[in-house]
Amino acid sequence: MLAGSGLVALAQAGPVAAQDGRTVVPLDSGWRFFDGDAPDAARPDFADAAWEQVSVPHTWNRVGYYHHDLGGTNRAETVDKRQGVGWYRLHFAAPKDAAGKRQWLEFDAASRVAQVWLNGQYLGEHRGGFSRFRFDATAAMTASGDNVLVVRVDNTQPRAGSPTADVLPLSGDFFVHGGLYRPVRLVTTAPLHIDLADAGGPGVRATTVAASAQEAVIEVAVRVANDGAKAAKAQVRVSLVDREGREAASAMIPAYTPAGKTSEISAKLTVANPHLWQGTADPYLYDLKVQLSGAQGQLPGAEGQLSDATSQPYGIRTMAFDPARGFLLNGQPYRLRGVGYHQDRDGKGWAISRADVEEDVATMREMGANSIRLTHYQHGQDIHDLADRAGIVVWDEIPLVSTWTLGAKKDPDPALVANAKAQLTELVRQNQNHAASAIWSIANEVDFGNSLPAFLFGGADGREVDPLPLLGELQKTAKALDPSRPTALATCCEARAFGNDIEIPTTAVAADLGGANRYFGWYFGKAGDLGPHLDGLRAKRPQQPLAVTEYGAGGALTMHTDNVLGGPADSRGAAQPEEYESYIHETALAQLDARPWLYATWLWNSFDFATTVRTEGDAQDINTKGLVAYDHKTRKDAWYFYKANWNPAPMVHITSKRYVDRAYPVTDVRVYSNAATTDLLLNGRSLGVKSDCPQMICVWSGVRLDEGTNALVARGTHAGGTVEDSASWTLAPETARHFVIDAGTLLAARSEGRVLGSDNWFEGGLTASLDKPADFGKPSVPTAISGTTDRGALATYRSGTFSYRVPVADGRYKVTLWFATDAGQKVGTFDVMSGRKVLLRKFQPAIPASGAVAEARAFTLKAKGELALDFVSGTTDARVAMIEIERLR
Repeated sequence: MLAGSGLVALAQAGPVAAQDGRTVVPLDSGWRFFDGDAPDAARPDFADAAWEQVSVPHTWNRVGYYHHDLGGTNRAETVDKRQGVGWYRLHFAAPKDAAGKRQWLEFDAASRVAQVWLNGQYLGEHRGGFSRFRFDATAAMTASGDNVLVVRVDNTQPRAGSPTADVLPLSGDFFVHGGLYRPVRLVTTAPLHIDLADAGGPGVRATTVAASAQEAVIEVAVRVANDGAKAAKAQVRVSLVDREGREAASAMIPAYTPAGKTSEISAKLTVANPHLWQGTADPYLYDLKVQLSGAQGQLPGAEGQLSDATSQPYGIRTMAFDPARGFLLNGQPYRLRGVGYHQDRDGKGWAISRADVEEDVATMREMGANSIRLTHYQHGQDIHDLADRAGIVVWDEIPLVSTWTLGAKKDPDPALVANAKAQLTELVRQNQNHAASAIWSIANEVDFGNSLPAFLFGGADGREVDPLPLLGELQKTAKALDPSRPTALATCCEARAFGNDIEIPTTAVAADLGGANRYFGWYFGKAGDLGPHLDGLRAKRPQQPLAVTEYGAGGALTMHTDNVLGGPADSRGAAQPEEYESYIHETALAQLDARPWLYATWLWNSFDFATTVRTEGDAQDINTKGLVAYDHKTRKDAWYFYKANWNPAPMVHITSKRYVDRAYPVTDVRVYSNAATTDLLLNGRSLGVKSDCPQMICVWSGVRLDEGTNALVARGTHAGGTVEDSASWTLAPETARHFVIDAGTLLAARSEGRVLGSDNWFEGGLTASLDKPADFGKPSVPTAISGTTDRGALATYRSGTFSYRVPVADGRYKVTLWFATDAGQKVGTFDVMSGRKVLLRKFQPAIPASGAVAEARAFTLKAKGELALDFVSGTTDARVAMIEIERLR
């Protein structure tokens, strides 16, 4: 800071990125922020000393927290979900060499609408919260003394008539943070420069039109802007330089640009024996250098002074998509195994650093992912740069999500269509030189039809609102901008899984590639339905390459199940145990791997992320489908499942580590291992060695735990040595003697003073609950049940004709069966047996006049190895809500 002035001296504001002919200075420190509206704040003399001091990147929003101490630091009292206006002000001194130069203010993003003033002069507005934009600040800049930069941002949730009503996204299952959440810079150039008004792009566009081991051809377009007073005759030199600094190809092209105009020149580079960009195996990058030389009034062809220059990493590769062979990189099949990715994280929101993104990329690469779907909006240059360097293939997307009209309108406003095209233009222009960028996605889940979920506001009736006209406009725009890459979109609802009466538009045909978001076993259907459904889509459109763009399930760090089939997962509420998330991914991956014609699969999601439409699992305002928690550090079991299958580095991982206090004395132990052989030890004794485990999942069934501490060690042996993992579980002595099965549920209820287990050891039957289920953002509604202190356990039950085979030690047992019924229960009887022994004959549980009531029946049984319980329907379905098993001494 300059003493007593409040000015940021640019020479001291941080590292200056100096390129030949231009200077780039970060504007990161010295900002003042006001959390709210301040109508007069654009005035240069406005008093901002009382405003909060912040650095950029910055957001005021903090959204989403867990109801525990794992995976994040946000808490209810630290959350800030306000959406609206915020103001930023910065005092800075002009660069010393500003005279005669052009000055540009560059914003990597501002959410979601930004208005910019410099020294009281209005520079303009940018509508869209995800893309880079620039304003020419030359006329407003003070060459010496104080310059005052003011930015007003507005992330108001769009509503009909609101100031953001025509700015995408209108809706979505993610939170739109506000602020200057990506870097801001001052860029200084000569009057003759490479265009900085190219939709936020670099002003240089390069396309590999052909590439083989022998030769590559690259077409380059350079936009030359002349902001001088006279016409300029200049030279543009384009070159490709390898890692050793050798020039692989170059071209020199004359450029004539009238005063105040921009011209575009074209060059062709031919590279002999190119080193191709080969994905994660060899992500080789050249440097694409562009040098602009010349001066106003210069004679054609004369050698002039360097006026501007840029340099970008550039990978030479070809990409293609085939309905039978999948994705082809440089002509060879290359299976894309990827993840979806949102840019927010605990404690920071969207104001993340490059180091944060580097950590995320390292986490995804360690898991074995080689592709990222950048959802559901344009992500910053950091992730694109890092993807280039890591060899990660990227799906880019604009924020056209679920809805595109507000109120009762049947058609999108012209301003909304224009905004969608503008955001698509910025996406393409800013990212088309990246080797990693493979696909331009024009929409996500705009095919809900009249099944639009209640949590997505607005929109006219789905029978009347047709997305195809807007998608057609975006398809044409994308092809005009970049015909070298395919378009795609992600669909949700073609399966008609929400009901047979749902009218669903077929939107997949609007883009070149198909992408299916499918949550079988979570929101609808069964886990095994995914593969047959994909076969049906392929048969329906055999000429369109198909990918799975989302699949997965919620996974709560503090919730655990003893049997993933014990009851329904609660996709909109609490029951989201970590083990069920793993089950969905295990079953999905088996089906996806069996279909090599899929060009890609992107699981949902790499990390938990913020969304204010959800109250689920053990979190508030968090989508729990991440394989890593909101802190981007705490890894769930499913992450290790993919690492075992996708990363060849030897590893072992014992699952359910966080399920410490065990509910049952007998359990299966599951270990993800890609080692040649894996031994499991319990308190030092081996439980056996396994090898060639399907899907790298080794299971030791029916392991009898010791009372007290159970120290587990999984030891994998491979050619280079051994790898180990450990876990510690506890079996309380009272649980070893007396354990309880909470029937009909995936997630056992809590009980005062004891641990209940989820439904287990059953065969047949269906599950049900007396409670009203949860919905998006709305908790379940419990039913009061008299006659019990375990209301939660008694609310769920198993019904039909079914049996239990419970593994126990030889001996005598007291078995207590609990039943709960409400006033709507059908009158009827059923039988309960234990082998040939009749426990209950033509049993009719009590039916209350109102509400619900519980009752119990107790029996003494002998067991040898297992306890048998058989429930046989009679004039009504058999049922049981809870089973207590106590060993008698």
